[in-house]
Amino acid sequence: MTTVSGAPDPRPAFTGDPDLAARALGGAVLAANDESFAEKEHLIRPYPVVHQAHTFGHKGQLYDGWETRRRREDGHDWAIVRLGVPGVISGIVVDTAYFTGNFPPRVSVDACRRDGHPSLAELLGADWRPIVPPLAAKGDSVNEYQVDDERRYTHVRLNMHPDGGIARLKVHGTPVPDPAAFADLPLDLAALANGAGVAGASNAFYSNPVGAIMPGLPASQADGWETARRREPGHEWLDVRLAGRGVVRVAELDTTHLKHNAPGWASIDARDGESEFELLPRTRLQPDTPHRFVIANDRPATAVRLNIFPDGGMARLRLYGRLTEEALAEMRRRFAAP
Repeated sequence: MTTVSGAPDPRPAFTGDPDLAARALGGAVLAANDESFAEKEHLIRPYPVVHQAHTFGHKGQLYDGWETRRRREDGHDWAIVRLGVPGVISGIVVDTAYFTGNFPPRVSVDACRRDGHPSLAELLGADWRPIVPPLAAKGDSVNEYQVDDERRYTHVRLNMHPDGGIARLKVHGTPVPDPAAFADLPLDLAALANGAGVAGASNAFYSNPVGAIMPGLPASQADGWETARRREPGHEWLDVRLAGRGVVRVAELDTTHLKHNAPGWASIDARDGESEFELLPRTRLQPDTPHRFVIANDRPATAVRLNIFPDGGMARLRLYGRLTEEALAEMRRRFAAP
């Protein structure tokens, strides 16, 4: 894997996949057998880990993470996390930032598939499968574990052997949505939650491009895709793999919160196999504005390139349309796979 600048990226390739457990996608820490020193909800906080030494509360040093008591009996500690978007898991990141004398020496991860809205009792009795066996973990480190499993999962269980503290958990993977939720309706073909993904970007200096296809309204200028200031001829671009082959009829380009750094213009090119065509011609944009364009188009596409001129940011990109019958059938097949 390489960075946007072209330099080698030392991280495993799976870290380029979205975090399916992200709070912004609807992820939640549902339960933990113990959280005596620090709350389980910290595990999926969207913010960088913070720490201030020698700050003590009634339970000891305050940690931005999940920390259990010192275990005096056999067994291990665990926390159950609901994925915001179910899917195929490619890798797990266990960040033990600032846990030095109290990190777990080993961790493992189990996963299960329980569609719908299962209760905690139902989850505790689910068919949990190991996706990361007990492996060594380091303190104050980013521990990365690749997962080789093609099954779709909805929940993970993070295990600490035997106890300790973990600051953050990320569950990277590919979304696999339930097509029953939108089979006969128009849908956002560019939405991460529907199975779309970012395939590349010319520049991602200020923020992760995947922000442009996240659910919900942008919360701030940092919630979206923003490039550095371009100092040479040309323009910046963002490639998005659509949720499936489909016909786009409405494009929404949202520059909310981007007041002095919005693009001056934008266009969208579409691709269907080897065929390329213009979806939206170069169009003037306004700062801090949700733009909605009706597209006179009946050609299906599998991917798009959003071009912004010359640089700037895009808070959200929405492409509303319908999947082809073949794409919908493939989505159903993937969802039903064991």
